[in-house]
Amino acid sequence: VQALCDAARDNGVCVVIGLNERARPSAALLYNSALTIDADGSIVSVHRKLTPTHTERLVWTPGDADGLRVNETAAGRVGAMVCWEHFHPIIRQALHAEDEQIHVALWPDMPSAHQLASRHYAFEGRCFVASAATYLPVEAVPPDLRAAYEKGTGGDASFPGGSGVIGPDGEYLVGPVFGDAPVICDLDLAQTIAFKHDLDVTGHYSRSDILHWGVDRPGTRYGE
Repeated sequence: VQALCDAARDNGVCVVIGLNERARPSAALLYNSALTIDADGSIVSVHRKLTPTHTERLVWTPGDADGLRVNETAAGRVGAMVCWEHFHPIIRQALHAEDEQIHVALWPDMPSAHQLASRHYAFEGRCFVASAATYLPVEAVPPDLRAAYEKGTGGDASFPGGSGVIGPDGEYLVGPVFGDAPVICDLDLAQTIAFKHDLDVTGHYSRSDILHWGVDRPGTRYGE
C-alpha cells in the first residue's frame, strides 16, 4: 500500500484500487475492500464490501458502513463500490446522496449484466463511472490453479478486461475495452449538475416525505 501511496503522490493522481484487506496483522479476517488514495499520497477511505456474494463468503467477512461514503479528492468527489453491491438499491442511494461526481465500479469481469449495472449507476446517480474489470492472462495464473478459471472466456485470458468510462447519461465515453490496454478519458464534472436538471434521485426527484432510508455508521469497524 505504501508503494501505491508514493506513486499517487509522485504523479499527482488519485488512485482507487481493490484489494484483500486483513483486519489486523495477526487476524484471520479478510475483507474485499476498495482503497482510495488522494493525489498527496494520503489514504482517504477504505470501503469494505458489505456482503460477500455466494461462495465469496468462504474467503471474505462482511464489511461495515464506515467506508460507505463519497470522499473529496483532488479529482473531485469520488466513491467506490465492489462488484454486486451495484445491484443493491440502498447501497447505491447512500453514495448518490453524497453528491458523487466520479464513481469507481470494481468488477472481476465485464459480462453484459455488469455493463448494464455500471451504466444504470451512472444514469441513476448522474455521475461519471469508471468501470474497472480484471485483465488476467492465462500465463499469470499458476498451472495448478488454472482449472478453477475454465469458465472464463477461453483464449489467452482467463479474465479479458472490459473496463470503460461512462457519462452521466449512461452512455459509454470510452470502451468497454477488452484486452491489455489503458482506458483514458477527460471528464467535465459540471455535467454531473447539468444532467440533474431532469433527474436527481436525492434532490428534486426524491420523495423524502414518504420514502425513508438510512445508513448505520456506529464508529466501530466490524471485526476490530
